[in-house]
Amino acid sequence: MSLAFVFPGQGSQSVGMLTALAAEYPVVKQTFAEASQALSYDLWEIAEKGPDAELNRTEVTQPAMLAAGVATWRAWLASHGPRPQYMAGHSLGEYTALVCAEAINFSDAVKLVADRGRFMQQAVPAGQGGMAALLGLEDDAVRRLCVQAGQGEVLEAVNFNSPGQVVIAGTAAAVARAVEQSKAAGARRAVLLPVSVPAHCRLMHPAARQMAERLKQVDVRRPTVPIIHNAHVQPESDPQAIRNALVSQIESPVRWVETIQQIAAKGVTHLVECGPGKVLTGLSKRIVKTLVTLPVYDPVTLREALTVIGK
Repeated sequence: MSLAFVFPGQGSQSVGMLTALAAEYPVVKQTFAEASQALSYDLWEIAEKGPDAELNRTEVTQPAMLAAGVATWRAWLASHGPRPQYMAGHSLGEYTALVCAEAINFSDAVKLVADRGRFMQQAVPAGQGGMAALLGLEDDAVRRLCVQAGQGEVLEAVNFNSPGQVVIAGTAAAVARAVEQSKAAGARRAVLLPVSVPAHCRLMHPAARQMAERLKQVDVRRPTVPIIHNAHVQPESDPQAIRNALVSQIESPVRWVETIQQIAAKGVTHLVECGPGKVLTGLSKRIVKTLVTLPVYDPVTLREALTVIGK
């Protein structure tokens, strides 16, 4: 048996996430306390009690999801769960993977992703960008729709999440046109996403430039577990190459389908989604049907995963 761990990104957060896990594993609150110290505000309070609007602010969501993923990983290790052969993270989740693979210190990463969220928000004023999920279209059909609906504005396919599920991002007007035209293009469904930032498209270029500067200040080490990066679907061991991959990631598509295919091609049989929700569990199962996919976000799912994997 070969094991991979994957870490979710923005969109998997919810008020009250990890409350049940924290009740059994003190390391969960300890992890959030470390994050709160780095940020100078109480992150656990927001994660546990909200309000939703505060948790969903990009510069709060990013450190909250990072802390949630790391806390779940630490609970896994506290239960003597085995270490994986590979890791990957969806967008923001890549930072969680880097912390869990000991390439970046947790407190450094907390501050880093809070800045990442702020840079991304500043790159496009609220209301001027958008994202939508398109269901039931082939990748090339989505690309054609982006050209057609873009009408010269930025509109790109940015998250290749699973076969037939692609997220687009760009200017708000272009995204709205694509949603309107999607049915005629053959889409089964098109859903505007409740996000304030059009992530992973060209509009994020100013944020990518700022992140390149910011990453120069962060100590990055060789990961203890290979991490398949979103931007080019390859592991990196050189610290500067890791920084470059993180900069590219902000304005490049998340190639999740290829990431899971690559993990499976390396002989991985079991995949654990470490952190709130089970979005990646569902996507990954659709990408490679033979993978045993296991979400871990509370004591019950943690015990189930340990039993299946046979620690």
